Amino acid sequence: MQNLVGKKKIDYQKLLAPAALVILYIFFAIFGKNFFSYEGLKQIFQSSYYIGFMAAGVTFVIITGGIDLSIGTVMMCSALIGGLAFSNWGWPVWLALFLVPLVGLFFGFVNGILVAKLKLPPFIATLGTMLVSQGFGSIVSGVRTMYYPTVGSPDQWFRSVFYIHNNLPVGMLWLFGAFFLAAFLLNKTRFGRYNFAIGSNEEAARLSGVKVDNWKIAIHAMCGLFAGLAGIFYGAAYTTITPGKGNGEELNAIAGVVIGGTSMSGGSGTMAGTLIGVLIMATLKKGLSSVGLQAHWQTFFTGFVVIGAVLLDNARNRAANRVRIEAPAAAAKS
Repeated sequence: MQNLVGKKKIDYQKLLAPAALVILYIFFAIFGKNFFSYEGLKQIFQSSYYIGFMAAGVTFVIITGGIDLSIGTVMMCSALIGGLAFSNWGWPVWLALFLVPLVGLFFGFVNGILVAKLKLPPFIATLGTMLVSQGFGSIVSGVRTMYYPTVGSPDQWFRSVFYIHNNLPVGMLWLFGAFFLAAFLLNKTRFGRYNFAIGSNEEAARLSGVKVDNWKIAIHAMCGLFAGLAGIFYGAAYTTITPGKGNGEELNAIAGVVIGGTSMSGGSGTMAGTLIGVLIMATLKKGLSSVGLQAHWQTFFTGFVVIGAVLLDNARNRAANRVRIEAPAAAAKS
């Protein structure tokens, strides 16, 4: 009977993020200025592109019980190097775009080596990589702003393919496709099974024959690859990439993951939840501006939402632990 109750609770908890998204949207549609419109919806989607790609990648890492603080600066470094290849090295834009995710993949691989092989705490390892990638992007670019094709240039197809085409936010199609692929990897492959196993109990996974270190490297490399892909969409959105930036973007992605229900203690999480969390962040940003609140108020309220999501996660974990403890005791009494 207790198991049935536990399952019902889990089901209700999975509905919290979608319900919060719907309630937020209705609230701002009623009280916000020009929020409930196609233009408002398009802006919500457009502000989700690169944050969503980073969030999808870091979901894999957080499910293992780790963290990646470098994804924001890795995204910016990847975008800078791609812009450098296009602007200064004379590469065609399609070839420069192949370079962008490769840079992210490289930094993700480095994070994996630091965490899995050198046994550095993920917080320290990725903090170091955050600083290295930020500095490396500035060094390689000569601290100069890099550019991607804009509307009216010979390569204007770049923005039409990755950002907006005929007033349609085509980038959202790429984002949905990326989340579909990430969900498939997480739920239907060995990669995903081992991801959950490492997060649930790393030592038990190791004793069962899982090569934990190798899979951790692969998971961090995957996170870096998604950060690199985020760089493409950042370049498509802004077209000018300034060195030295990227700090703080990782917090938006991690906040989306936490709000979407992925446990910071590892072992549980869904890509659907992360996507909803990212959309909640974007809706909150657009909605607060529509009611006249400036950016610092948006940051203030977003912080409260993240704290609430973590408190909810802690309560969920305590309830699950209580059920695991009480169930054997009840069985022994019967």
